[in-house]
Amino acid sequence: MVSSSNPAEPTTGTWQRVSSGPVPYEVYSKPVEKSPQDDREYRVIRLDNGLQAMLVHDAKADKAAASLDVAVGHLYDPDDMPGLAHFCEHLLFMGTEQYPKENEYSEYLAKNNGSSNAYTGTSNTNYYFNVATTALPGALSRFAAFFHCPLFAPSCTVRELNAVDSEHKKNHQSDMWRIFQVNKHLSKLGHPWRKFGSGNKESLSKVGRELKEKGLLQNGNGTTVMKSADGSLAATPNDSRAASPAPSVSSANSELEGDGGVVGRETRRRLVEWWSREYCAGRMRLCVLGKESLDELSEMVASLFSPIPNRGREPLHMINDHPFGPNEMGTLVSLQTIMSFHALEISFPLPYLPPFWRHKPAGFLAHFLGHEGPGSLHSYLKQKGWITALSAGPQNLARGFAMFKVTLYMTPQGFEQYETLMHTVFKYISMLRASDFPAWYQRERSLISATRFRFAEKRRPDDYAVWVSEHMSWPVPRELILSAPQLVQEWDENDPVNGGEREMREILDTLTIERSRTVLMAKAEEYERTKGKDIAWEKEPWYGTSYHVERLSDDFVKKANEPNDLKELFLPGPNEFIPTNLDVEKREVEKPAKRPFLVRETPLSSLWHKKDDQFWVPKAQVIMDIRSPVPNTSARTFVMTRLFADLVTDSLTEFAYDADLAGLSYYFGGHSLGLYVTLNGYNDKLHVLAKHVLERVRSLKVNPERLEVMKDQAKREYENFFLGQPYRLSDYYARYMLTEREWTMTELLEEVPTVTPEELQAHIASVLSKVNIKMLVVGNMYKDEAARLAQMAEDILQTSSIPASEVIERSLVLPSGSNFIWTTPVPNKDEPNSSLSYYIHIGKTTEPRVRASAALLAHILSEPAFNVLRTREQLGYIVSASQWNLTGGGETGIRIVVQSERQPAHLEQRVEAFLREMDEKLETMSAEDFQEHRVALQKRWREAPKNLGEEVNRYWGHVEQGYLDFHRRDSDADLLESITKDDILTLFRSHAGPSSTSRAKLSIHVKSQKPRPAKISVPAMEAFAKKVAERGYTVDEQAWKDSLAAEGDAPLEKFANYWRDTLLTQASTVSPQVAQELTKEVPALLEQYPASDDGKEAVIEGATFVQEPKAFRASLEPSERPRALVDWNDLPTSKF
Repeated sequence: MVSSSNPAEPTTGTWQRVSSGPVPYEVYSKPVEKSPQDDREYRVIRLDNGLQAMLVHDAKADKAAASLDVAVGHLYDPDDMPGLAHFCEHLLFMGTEQYPKENEYSEYLAKNNGSSNAYTGTSNTNYYFNVATTALPGALSRFAAFFHCPLFAPSCTVRELNAVDSEHKKNHQSDMWRIFQVNKHLSKLGHPWRKFGSGNKESLSKVGRELKEKGLLQNGNGTTVMKSADGSLAATPNDSRAASPAPSVSSANSELEGDGGVVGRETRRRLVEWWSREYCAGRMRLCVLGKESLDELSEMVASLFSPIPNRGREPLHMINDHPFGPNEMGTLVSLQTIMSFHALEISFPLPYLPPFWRHKPAGFLAHFLGHEGPGSLHSYLKQKGWITALSAGPQNLARGFAMFKVTLYMTPQGFEQYETLMHTVFKYISMLRASDFPAWYQRERSLISATRFRFAEKRRPDDYAVWVSEHMSWPVPRELILSAPQLVQEWDENDPVNGGEREMREILDTLTIERSRTVLMAKAEEYERTKGKDIAWEKEPWYGTSYHVERLSDDFVKKANEPNDLKELFLPGPNEFIPTNLDVEKREVEKPAKRPFLVRETPLSSLWHKKDDQFWVPKAQVIMDIRSPVPNTSARTFVMTRLFADLVTDSLTEFAYDADLAGLSYYFGGHSLGLYVTLNGYNDKLHVLAKHVLERVRSLKVNPERLEVMKDQAKREYENFFLGQPYRLSDYYARYMLTEREWTMTELLEEVPTVTPEELQAHIASVLSKVNIKMLVVGNMYKDEAARLAQMAEDILQTSSIPASEVIERSLVLPSGSNFIWTTPVPNKDEPNSSLSYYIHIGKTTEPRVRASAALLAHILSEPAFNVLRTREQLGYIVSASQWNLTGGGETGIRIVVQSERQPAHLEQRVEAFLREMDEKLETMSAEDFQEHRVALQKRWREAPKNLGEEVNRYWGHVEQGYLDFHRRDSDADLLESITKDDILTLFRSHAGPSSTSRAKLSIHVKSQKPRPAKISVPAMEAFAKKVAERGYTVDEQAWKDSLAAEGDAPLEKFANYWRDTLLTQASTVSPQVAQELTKEVPALLEQYPASDDGKEAVIEGATFVQEPKAFRASLEPSERPRALVDWNDLPTSKF
């Protein structure tokens, strides 16, 4: 067995001290190894507190970014407080002593074309942002303060506990999270991998509640002064505790008890204690990308991040003990899923993988086990009709241990044969053990990785900063931080010990049935169907997932260890798709062109083309939109088009897999207007792949057996859609209501079972009989090459033409002065969340001033919506306000979405309260604030595309929708200069404000069926406590408030239990009859002082409730037919 001890960071260079600036630091002497294509400059520095930073100077940047990675994640939570690292990630953002205003950071970023986020991993927590280049110093100053002087504002404790709890509830019905936690739960006893990483209110408050019950949390004079993280007595400043606009009952009350009482204060005390111990500068890795020089970036980082203390903690703590012990290996875990699918995952323990960065031996084995070409495990099992997909590969679970996983997605027939599938996996592994591996296999991997590294395109700056900061913890020389994770070295055949093959063989030898654990996943009824009802199910404690563990029998293990006897399994041959021509003719241009050119037009197709003039990579992207009037004729034709596309993709798997490995991929899929073919990657052999895909499209013969598999997949996908997040459902229904030709998932689901091979074959011929093709080619491909591709498509498809104007998409337009609501239940009865999608119509995108004003208004609303509806009012984890273009792109509006445990009618009331408050904020907004929003949006629109994919996305919408307004971003940015605050206020009051008589609005209420516990308000509890005292009882004011009112409204059951127990203790001095009389007074108090979440449906005045969606849609007018807004006159004179 290969082992991986605590890897020290190899040092091949030296650290040189720089003392010329205000704060000294050290610079790593060796230059960072980067791609020849990469025009950025890099430097690694180390501060005196131990923090390491990678600085990236990008002279062409129009967006700056930073990411700080702390080498502490949820595996480092205290055993008695699961979720504390995640809670820290939430509360850390709530103001600092330097910048005490609670939303200072997010507001600053929003006004400077920026955004931020963070995530808590197993062994790390990563914080990151992007911002306009000019605003980097200000953003970095605010960002750095989180790590040396956070307030962990007491007033935010309850709110962020609720945010963590809401995030957990959002994930509670998600199979991904449920499966992940069962796998963790079934680890060695006492192993940190068992921890519940996301946490919830229960896990974070349990310790405080238990201490309180034991009388160990004393208040003294009734108040507790909590020190801020650095030990000062700074309280939460008043301006960070501003009340919510038009506060609801709950928000008004919770402001008074925002620290959560003695229990909340204990949770915060433990958080500050944990942060003060674990957040050590030596554990931090920072990446900053900006336009400033490396010297300027170095001084900025040294100055801003040196105040972070080094607490003497181990910089990169390793957990080398693997969570799989003897009791975990050699077992089969059956697990019940929420969604409908069949999967089988075989896991093998691996050591920590980054120390094997040179040859990446686990990746070598993944190449074979995950292969989809002839002779592969995938090919064999698919031909048997047992699987629909297979993946294999290593996965770093935490700093110290990893796993190798083989995952099979099975058909119902495959699920019945799961034991045979398991044995087949081990037959393939046995074949690998018995095989010789010529060095060319590793050479291919090395060549592909080197080509990918050489021609890697730039990414969004914050994505890149996160990737760099994450990989700075790898045990590689500092000059290899960028290259080591991406490159694969060839084997040294002259060195049998360290040449590479031995490492791979040692890992391969550990992939045995005895060292594996298999997890079987399916819905409960599938187990009943195949195994009966006698399984003894157990429950995972945090998500309640049912599982059953059994040890594999000796006979099963013996069979799994037999040699391979399947002649259908063999190793893959050489990859013919590895590009050989990587030439790029670089023609310097003064400025890159900002649009493609129409270079070819026939009755059948139009071809838009742009030769790459800025990225200089040997890649191209091709989109063909093959439009036909047939696919959207009915729900049935839509389903059959989807099945046609699925069958084409299914039939091309073996051929296309090598192309995908070599960096050339395709997609073929159905949509409402026809079929998409996209090709993306190295252009050298792109035409070969395109030819095969188009020929298969034209000549597909429907295989009845594969059709049944595709129908089963489609059926499950449609069924599972209803089990997804409620906000996705409400957004989906909003789109459905406002699209001219659209089918519901229910309608599609009804059609799937009865589609026959003969009917589908006839449908394919009908779809392809008359088409119009819109085509876009961008990248390292000349005009004549693109034209040959278009001609090839026409020749292969051999079809008649129809005018482009006959295959268009249009939206439905809400009438002026309308207020519609449609309500539907959440289909999953166990889903606690409801959702609101609230759409306000603004107008036509063909009117430049309207669309630019709508975008600016959406930009202004976005940050306050999040701050008010999520952060302050705690309505739920999912909150967003954004511009929404309707189907076809001709109409636009603003959509606010909230997912919450609260009822949708209440959410609607809170959204309208927010909008009323925004009227006042817009009216009183300073000229300076308005200008900041305007400039931020201009900067966003003027951002250059970072890579070929982004450039293609900018063009495709205009080609697809037919508006051809390629310069829209720049012209709208210029137009913003003439749009005033009064213009936006007028637009808001006429189109968005709830009091507007001309507003056009539709909201979708997706309502949870799960009953909510009844609540009692704080005023009702206060009134009851007063009555109790008046009737002769002794009342401990602080005790009942800490027990019941620390978080605002209390569950009625909890209230009843508390007072029952309290009054019983005084039964000897006050007659029990008095207690019974007091109990009878509670209903009147509930009526007099209603809780904000009393379980009753809120009443919405003045709205029209949609009863029948189809009739409603039929009553709406369709949008204008799309038309070209610019005549570019490219033909016939265009030459490039």
